[in-house]
Amino acid sequence: MSTRITASVTPSAARLTESLRDIGYDFPAAVADIVDNSIAAGARRVEITIEFDGSGSRVFIADDGSGMTANGLLEALRYGSRRIYGHGDLGRYGLGLKTASLSQCRSVTVATRSSTKTARVSVRTLDLDLIAETDAWLVIDPGQDEVISRARRSLMEGTGTVVVWEKLDRVLPEKRPDGGWARRRLESMATRAVEHLGIVFHRYLEGLNGRDLVVTVNGEKVEPWNPFAADEPSCVELPSQRFEVTFGDASGKVLLRRFVLPSRDQFSSPENFDRMSGPHNWNRQQGLYIYRADRLVQWGGWSSLRGIDEHTKLARASLDFDTDLDSAFNINVAKMRVAVPPQLRQMLDRPINELCSRADDAYRKTSRRREPSTPADQVPWAGAESTAGPATAEAGLALRAAAMQAGEYPSFQRIVDTLRVSAPEIASALGLEH
Repeated sequence: MSTRITASVTPSAARLTESLRDIGYDFPAAVADIVDNSIAAGARRVEITIEFDGSGSRVFIADDGSGMTANGLLEALRYGSRRIYGHGDLGRYGLGLKTASLSQCRSVTVATRSSTKTARVSVRTLDLDLIAETDAWLVIDPGQDEVISRARRSLMEGTGTVVVWEKLDRVLPEKRPDGGWARRRLESMATRAVEHLGIVFHRYLEGLNGRDLVVTVNGEKVEPWNPFAADEPSCVELPSQRFEVTFGDASGKVLLRRFVLPSRDQFSSPENFDRMSGPHNWNRQQGLYIYRADRLVQWGGWSSLRGIDEHTKLARASLDFDTDLDSAFNINVAKMRVAVPPQLRQMLDRPINELCSRADDAYRKTSRRREPSTPADQVPWAGAESTAGPATAEAGLALRAAAMQAGEYPSFQRIVDTLRVSAPEIASALGLEH
């Protein structure tokens, strides 16, 4: 029997921690990853404070969740935590607290309290400068200073956790971190964080999952941004669909909901229409909104199912999966990107084409309402009554969807335009009059 020769190769702490800073977070996404932990801890309130003080600027993220024990805190600061994540947990790799925090700063301190029966607060710091100096996986007790005292005071009334980011080298410029540009940059980060959190956690902020979450940034309450204009009476929802997805040993259900948002003239107000355009505006906000355990992971675009089109900008669809299907969707560490599984892509083809057909139709009707009115005696089919019934209208919709799926939509549209002139009653019966 051969003897296997092994060697323990411990990674360089200094090299690896620096490398993991570039895992893909921006400032708002990093803050959102910390809020994930707060939600997992049962928090109902998360207060984020972003303070400018030159090179001493800092970020506090405090919650009223269940907190951690002293040993739990040490485990949370371990790269690749040994914690076992359960069904529905927002965490996945055991890296988020560390990689998200240190993507923005060089020092993260965590203060936590897990019991109301004792006033004990556990505090530990992970500092990249110390790790670089020692090349060791060290976590330290930071002792007492004003920042630590503030964190402790915020936990005096109950359980919870406070995460403090200091040495914000990825946020502030290396030169003149105390200048006006640096101040404006930090203020801009706060504004972007408010917008991002309102999108990513909108279901939690709306209480749609049975839990009311309140998040504030510098005292400003984060308002939810529901991408499907839930409060607009003219929003149209198509029938939802469920799909069974299997990937290796994992299997689970995926829920698809489809919406055609109102056009500008059908919105309750121009202000609401502009707000619903989203951070990337109408064209780029069309498409799939992919949720993992009610947390929005990816929004806008069609994940290569089809292309962005001005005529389908009113089409938006939610795609929900649970943590059981993480491997199938190949979610990344920053929880900002997923890949739609190949077997699901095939199942989504027809319902997505149907949605885009409906959105295209709504867009063209809006365009025609904007055109100058034409005298009735100049319209070839004026006075003709529509003979469209449910079956024939569905046939027209199916033809439109099939043309999109086959990549022949421009040709189909030319045929429809000709049909509207040569046989307007047929176009009307098929629901293609607009």
